[in-house]
Amino acid sequence: MRRKSTITVAGAAALALTLSACGRDAAESTGAQTGKAVNTGAATGTITVWAMGAEGEKLPELAKEFETANPGSKVNVTAIPWDAAHDKFTTAITANKTPDVAMVGTTWMGEFAGMDALDPTPGEIDKSVFFEGAQKTTEVAGTSYGIPWYVETRLVYYRTDLAQKAGITTPPTDWQGLKDMAKAMKEKAGAKYGIGLQAGGVGSWQSVMPFAWSAGADLTKDDGKAYNFDSPEVLKAAEYYKSFFDEGLADKAAPATPTTEPDFVSGKVPMFISGPWMMSAVEKAGGAGFKEKYDVMQIPADKESSSFVGGSNLVVFKNTKERDTSWKFVQWLAEPETQVKWYGISTDLPSVKSAWEDPAMSADKKLAVFGKQLETAQAPPSFPTWEQVVTSFDTEMEKVTKTAADPAAALKTVQSQAESIGTGN
Repeated sequence: MRRKSTITVAGAAALALTLSACGRDAAESTGAQTGKAVNTGAATGTITVWAMGAEGEKLPELAKEFETANPGSKVNVTAIPWDAAHDKFTTAITANKTPDVAMVGTTWMGEFAGMDALDPTPGEIDKSVFFEGAQKTTEVAGTSYGIPWYVETRLVYYRTDLAQKAGITTPPTDWQGLKDMAKAMKEKAGAKYGIGLQAGGVGSWQSVMPFAWSAGADLTKDDGKAYNFDSPEVLKAAEYYKSFFDEGLADKAAPATPTTEPDFVSGKVPMFISGPWMMSAVEKAGGAGFKEKYDVMQIPADKESSSFVGGSNLVVFKNTKERDTSWKFVQWLAEPETQVKWYGISTDLPSVKSAWEDPAMSADKKLAVFGKQLETAQAPPSFPTWEQVVTSFDTEMEKVTKTAADPAAALKTVQSQAESIGTGN
């Protein structure tokens, strides 16, 4: 049986937290806020929604069902290219011409909340229904803004047939096991490299941080008020990551344009770390029957398996004139049944845990591993300056992987630059 959603519009104002005029709740001393309650009844009026990429193209199909269920409502979706989205949002916020609802990248939340553009999440939305790591991406200084719409996380893809040839029948669960598997793939299964890892550069932090979190790293310190890049845990992960390049198990001269799919299919690189979208990509590249030649496993653990949680959130902007309808649309998109239907349309993974119980999700064994990893996946801190600061991390990691630079010195450089830039709060 499918569990009923616990995300509902409250039936009475008494169920919501009493708010003062400034929107502060009982947690005022911590700076946390809760948005005012959403009125009951059907949604009416017209709202504008901005969404990026394929989501922007496919959301109108789903929005029609909301309109049918709420006669008198209209949802106008504007599709925005990803490469233009950030600047379009910041310009709209500055000009006070934002949409009512928008899909927002998880690492933009701190910046937009810092610009005082987002409406705090109403108290009647049950945050516990979401994967914890995904929910935390909506929180800035203790206040939740919006909800996690869909999620993704990273796993290790590996060729089962080549692993068997290398004498490995059970996927490793710890760091040493992953290293041993990479060596065996190269020495016994004919692979040129044991595993494909990003050799620094843009976005490489998403490959390194899962190992740091696995080692128990916290990317903040001073009660969550400052960056913490040069901790022993991050250093341990950086040294481990570097060792794959030092030992010739990963390619330090990897091309700027990834060749992941053909290298995986040919067996040149029989392991790599990526998200759920790569399942269809490698199966298309491999052709008929390739689906049976590979599998996925959780990120091997030092202390506990962890990974990066990404995806996108849904937010309501403060200047909306249709606040109730905006939040009702957001809440509807978070219903388990809607989330499963959206997965069928878009292949975006549900952020609501109970949606994974649906047969459409649970029947796929590979997909189930992503669901398991999401239980411990983590997100970076929601500081407004994260995107700026992490650029330094990517640059320094490229020196570590490609020129064997000292990881400790690299992380001290990152920490110094992070402290110079500040958190933006």
